[in-house]
Amino acid sequence: MSQPLDSDMFVGCASGTPLIRVGDKWTAKIVVCLRDGPRRFSELQVPLRGITAKVLTESLRSMERDGLLTRTAYAEIPPRVEYALTPLGRSLLVPMAVGCAWSREHQPELLDARRAYDHQTPTG
Repeated sequence: MSQPLDSDMFVGCASGTPLIRVGDKWTAKIVVCLRDGPRRFSELQVPLRGITAKVLTESLRSMERDGLLTRTAYAEIPPRVEYALTPLGRSLLVPMAVGCAWSREHQPELLDARRAYDHQTPTG
């Protein structure tokens, strides 16, 4: 029999809302889009097919609040706004690359497991 789980195993971890939102649907993709330098809102929409302007705006604001990116507005006509990774945001690139490599390596196994699970006969 395995040992019981420690009731304090998550002491020191953020309770409630995680400190950063890397696990959400868009944050990691936005980080990757900004890895080579600043981008405008409309540039980000191109590879992020399926994201609405509202959700992209909310994601960018959340990431700015978390210190992952900066928003720079230029006093031009028409107005120009660029988003860029901060050093904190840039620090996510290495661990994200490891996660992507793991996903690529294990993608066939994951897809096989999903197919097998989806084809199971439900039991009451």
